[in-house]
Amino acid sequence: REGRPVATWRVVSFVAGVLLVATVQIGPLDSLADSVLVAHMIQHIVIGDIASLLIVLGLTGPVIQPLLHVRATRPLRTLAHPLLAVGLWAVNLYAWHLPLLYQLAIRHDLIHALEHACLLWFGALLWLGLIGPLPKPNWFAGWGALGYVVGVRFIGAILANVLIWTQTVVYPVYKATDAAHGLNALSDQNLAGGVMMVEQIILTTLPLGWLFHRFAGQDEERQALMDLAAERGIE
Repeated sequence: REGRPVATWRVVSFVAGVLLVATVQIGPLDSLADSVLVAHMIQHIVIGDIASLLIVLGLTGPVIQPLLHVRATRPLRTLAHPLLAVGLWAVNLYAWHLPLLYQLAIRHDLIHALEHACLLWFGALLWLGLIGPLPKPNWFAGWGALGYVVGVRFIGAILANVLIWTQTVVYPVYKATDAAHGLNALSDQNLAGGVMMVEQIILTTLPLGWLFHRFAGQDEERQALMDLAAERGIE
């Protein structure tokens, strides 16, 4: 009605993100995640990384503008600052992967629901800091965004490597259920770390490709403006 329709691909992306969040938390997929660590890790990856990305891709300035008028959600503008967003995301990621909290989430449904809500929220905040429609600091327009992506990759890689290479079962709560599925708890844990590492490599490569494409486009636009100015005798 205001002449600012949301692009169809953004609508599809947003809906796909919401459906993904719902799909991995119902039925046999959710039951398997409660009993096998690698399945639980895949569930977390889908919620915290993939679905959150799809949801943020569906957002535009006019879409989230009403949120900024509500007192409770007004801090979103501050929280989406790149440095704050990546810091909160890292704290949330490591906190929920501490043995105490991770195993509490398996044993108590309410804590498990809170865990998933935090993964989705802080994952969305992370993507808002990179590609969201809210204003970014001037330093972030160039190499700052590249450092952001590399930093996220490094933070996630530390946790993934701990799960891959440690020879101690970090989450003993899975020992009985892994055995029931014919799995070794340590192998399950190492595999979960491997899945996390592969997913992070993919989700790092895609933003890096997007950033370099954007840099190339900016260089072409800058050169075109310089050529135009030279044609018209403007320094």
